[in-house]
Amino acid sequence: MSNNVCVFDWRYGSREVRSLFTVENMVRTYIKVEIALLKALGSVGLAPPYCFSEIEECANKIDPMDIYRREAVMGHDIASLAFILGEKCGECGKYVHLGATSYDIVDTTWALILRDAINILRRKLRGIIEKLLELAKEHVHTYVIGRTHGQHALPITFGFKFANYAYELARSYERLVELEKRLIRLKMSGSVGTMASWGDKGFLIEDIVGKELCLEPHPITTQVAPRDGFAEFISVLAILASQLDRLALEIRELSRTEISEVYEAVERVGSSAMPHKRNPVIAERISGLAKIARSFVTAALENIALMHERDLTNSSSERILIPHAVLTLDQMLEDTSKMLSVIKIDKDKARINIDLTKGAVYSEILVTKLVEKGWARHEAYVKIKEISKAVYLREDLVKAILQDPELSKYFSENELLAILSPEYVTKNVEKLIERTLNHVQKIISTEYGKCTS
Repeated sequence: MSNNVCVFDWRYGSREVRSLFTVENMVRTYIKVEIALLKALGSVGLAPPYCFSEIEECANKIDPMDIYRREAVMGHDIASLAFILGEKCGECGKYVHLGATSYDIVDTTWALILRDAINILRRKLRGIIEKLLELAKEHVHTYVIGRTHGQHALPITFGFKFANYAYELARSYERLVELEKRLIRLKMSGSVGTMASWGDKGFLIEDIVGKELCLEPHPITTQVAPRDGFAEFISVLAILASQLDRLALEIRELSRTEISEVYEAVERVGSSAMPHKRNPVIAERISGLAKIARSFVTAALENIALMHERDLTNSSSERILIPHAVLTLDQMLEDTSKMLSVIKIDKDKARINIDLTKGAVYSEILVTKLVEKGWARHEAYVKIKEISKAVYLREDLVKAILQDPELSKYFSENELLAILSPEYVTKNVEKLIERTLNHVQKIISTEYGKCTS
């Protein structure tokens, strides 16, 4: 196996994110943590102060795959790393891993790698949100029928749709920021978490390592960091995946032949059998991967319950779970960005669809207007429901009202034409979009921690 092949190699995910989970990067990060510990040991007098630099130089000559070849014999990857460094790095090798337990190295490595992963995911998510904001501004007055229960409701605008998605995704952006204070932390406290081997120097060692790696420590741990942080991370990714799925489902539904308001404008083979087809392939892949992202949550939650100060049931699943969850979301974000860059809106078809019900979609407006003119709401509702049903067999709602002996007393043709229109029912949309843009922009423009691994 090449050092740069992802341990969890598969079809999806960008090269940038895949590189985080290569054998090379995982082992080099383990070594980075060991060197930070050795620097701390040197600072407090438990190792020669120059040893961290000698080990750093020596470690650069080690093939990361040697760790896993030794693991095949020893059955323990971090112990294998400590033994190899001890054997190959001269006099200073005997101080490597002194007082530490394996999960001081593993959990701190996860913190460093996931810090980088979250920064990448957050950057890509910000790009998608910014694209949605652009689309919201571009399509403030691009009218489309709103649908509830899959049925025509009131007209809205595409700008209104896009603003809603921008707002929802901004909530996940906030979650990705907020979870860091619980997930991205140093675990450096030895076996069972009491710093026993370091005596009264334990807190100082922890502080030095934390500053070296730019990590705040957990206030207290067992032999491992609490797994609720990982469960929260996987859950936040699953929520984000479901939001991206909702956006993709919107594109898929609006791409249906009988709706045809939106489509992916990509030159490709739509079907191996049917040349005429224009399939929403990118959106469908997003929805397919969302199923996988949601399925990871159960395993993450199961990992919270460990026996006493720790057992090993979390380790095997996390080796699969964490990288695949990140890679899944990375691919979904890549696909969502591409999807938003290629979709086209058919404004003419959208307007045709608004008129399919011959004006019946404005029934709510008529009920309100009748109440303003003195009717009881429940009576107005029954009357307009009766008229709306009849509209499907007549020319349109305006004519139906003007021909009705009772309702024609309350409305003129000009008034009806003014209020039974997309322009009238969407008059608050521009302000709603503006408010959303300001809110979302504030969220994604906030500066967060600048530490990287």
